[in-house]
Amino acid sequence: MRTALLQSSGRPGSVAANLKVLDVAAERAAAAGAGLLVAPEMFLTGYAIGGDVPRLAESADGESADAVAEIASRHGLAVVYGYPERDAEQVFNSAQLIAADGTRLANYRKTHLFGCFERDHFTPGQLPVVQAELAGLRVGLMICYDVEFPENVRAHALAGTDLLVVPTAQMHPFQFVAESVVPVRAFENQMYVAYVNRVGSEGEFEFVGLSTLAGPDGVSRARAGRGEELVFADADPVFLAASREANPYLEDRRPGLYGSLL
Repeated sequence: MRTALLQSSGRPGSVAANLKVLDVAAERAAAAGAGLLVAPEMFLTGYAIGGDVPRLAESADGESADAVAEIASRHGLAVVYGYPERDAEQVFNSAQLIAADGTRLANYRKTHLFGCFERDHFTPGQLPVVQAELAGLRVGLMICYDVEFPENVRAHALAGTDLLVVPTAQMHPFQFVAESVVPVRAFENQMYVAYVNRVGSEGEFEFVGLSTLAGPDGVSRARAGRGEELVFADADPVFLAASREANPYLEDRRPGLYGSLL
């Protein structure tokens, strides 16, 4: 499945402007044959929005979700986007997968919150593995800091995730995560990992870009730079199956030895 990685910070604070950016990217991605478009963490609203989080948060089936569904169905490709999700009195840092026909397939709430900003404004999610079937692949959702915990990604591997989609807001000086950690996660868990970042300055944060789609061989199929980009790479189920057959990591595990990790 050709996957488009939208490396952009959009226009922080303006949902309408960010939906327009998403629409333009979806048109370009569909023209290039992509079946999936992935936008960064908190793309719908911007990341460093501080006290505006409660005001801009929406339900998973709210007006913006409907707008993204319309974009997906009009251009004929699935979309993953990050947004602040309101559920009663709680707000979550979430990512949603919407199918090419506009159906809401999966919604994930970030389980590992990073730094004071996130802990002050969001409730941590409680479900580590969220998946959906898409174009013959089992797609899993995760957000930014979550991928830095090996237990999280291994849980997806054991649940059969083929393509792990990770909207992110990776900031300086942690660019080694995009450069090194993400390809290693893909290799050690025998899956594709699409890691899609924000760029530029936003509030106190400096986002480093470097979005990538890493394969089960630990090789990045695409690597963005430090600016606004739309990059493409393929998640190939045939190559994935061959890689899993050749690499015995998951079969050679000895879970009985790992009880102390709990």
